[in-house]
Amino acid sequence: MVRPFYRRFGMPPPPPPTTTIKRSTSDGGTIILNKYQLTHLLGRGSFAKVYHGRSLSDSSSVAVKVIEKPATADPSMEPRLVREVAAMRRLNHPNILKLHEVLATKTKIYLVMELATGGELFTQLTLRGRMKEGTARLYFQQLVSTLHFCHQNGVAHRDLKPQNLLLDKNGNLKISDFGLSALPESKKDGLLHTACGTPAFTAPEIVRGKGYDGAKADAWSCGVILFNFLAGYLPFDDSNLPEMYRKIHQRDIHFPDWIPKHPRIIIQKLLDPKPKTRMSIEKLMSLPWFKKSLKPDPTLELYEENESIDLNSMKYKTSINAFDIISMSSGLNLSGIFEEKTTKKEQRFTSTAKAEEIEKTVAEVGERLGYRLKKSKDKENCSKRGDVVRLVKGRAIVVAKVMEVVPELLLVELSVVDGGDGFSEVECEALKVGFQDIILSWHSDVQ
Repeated sequence: MVRPFYRRFGMPPPPPPTTTIKRSTSDGGTIILNKYQLTHLLGRGSFAKVYHGRSLSDSSSVAVKVIEKPATADPSMEPRLVREVAAMRRLNHPNILKLHEVLATKTKIYLVMELATGGELFTQLTLRGRMKEGTARLYFQQLVSTLHFCHQNGVAHRDLKPQNLLLDKNGNLKISDFGLSALPESKKDGLLHTACGTPAFTAPEIVRGKGYDGAKADAWSCGVILFNFLAGYLPFDDSNLPEMYRKIHQRDIHFPDWIPKHPRIIIQKLLDPKPKTRMSIEKLMSLPWFKKSLKPDPTLELYEENESIDLNSMKYKTSINAFDIISMSSGLNLSGIFEEKTTKKEQRFTSTAKAEEIEKTVAEVGERLGYRLKKSKDKENCSKRGDVVRLVKGRAIVVAKVMEVVPELLLVELSVVDGGDGFSEVECEALKVGFQDIILSWHSDVQ
């Protein structure tokens, strides 16, 4: 997946809708807002395309992420975009990819970002395999030190993985994609409660659906990443989620012989399934192995404390800026881009109820909504439990798989396997309401 490239946020007001927004040039490039020329496509993701761009003012190179209306129909995209911009408003660090500015038209949003010419660290791992200890430590030092900076400024990343770690032209690490990040405003009782992230890198307390410390969750992901750097593969394989979750909760890690003693101990302490005893980022940074050949921290430019953010109104206290104008302007309203809704074809939730109770509830709720019940066993796809409940109505078939993660914790996957066009978002929400008595936590944000 293409990941965002960020540069510091701030721009003059966008032109009124009557102004020419973009035009094609003779060489096939596109000019946006008379400021940037899009030269060629760098990659594409689920919701956007990323182009190499050239500034018309100084000819510098940038990356431009273009989000178009059809691509942003998913309702989860709007809060992700808000979180990206809000997090980057607080952070300015040499190892964080910077958002340069946000431009918008009635149907498109353009994120103009720093260009990381070295690409994803994930690509380097795929091509070259595992890293030497010194190389892994260098990238790990940059990752951990930058996360410490984020945590000091109240931001937890929550989606750390090599695909979100980029390299600049000098080979320095750049953390990207703060779309799932959490700011202080996200906390309730000092803890976070949203289930999000990538399963193979996600801390077990997030899967359990209880309140969790975002910094400790990031520390867990660091353990997975360090293992990945040194081993060349992941400690937990997510091809079978229930089996993977069991290994995570039991800390069932098999180290290859070539991983040295000291990083092996660090990985063990970071991958402690109990967050209270898990090694913290601060403790990690004090260890001799981590501090070996550590370069001095660069001078960091911090945003002033009075530049606080009200996420509910999306207005910054100190001054009005481009994103405020985009949000408030009737001609350039972001809500117009996110109006269309699409039904998610797969969602998950965890539950502490017994499997039989879950199956009974799924059947009762389905029948109340006019579905016909068809129960079967799917031993091929389920590990300890293979219980599957099928709800059929017309061409739409909704499958609920009940799988044991650890004792007293079950994972339920809901998916539309046929006739998806006949399954409306209203029906999806009705099922969720009906299941509320057995749900511990929804995991629809997990990717």
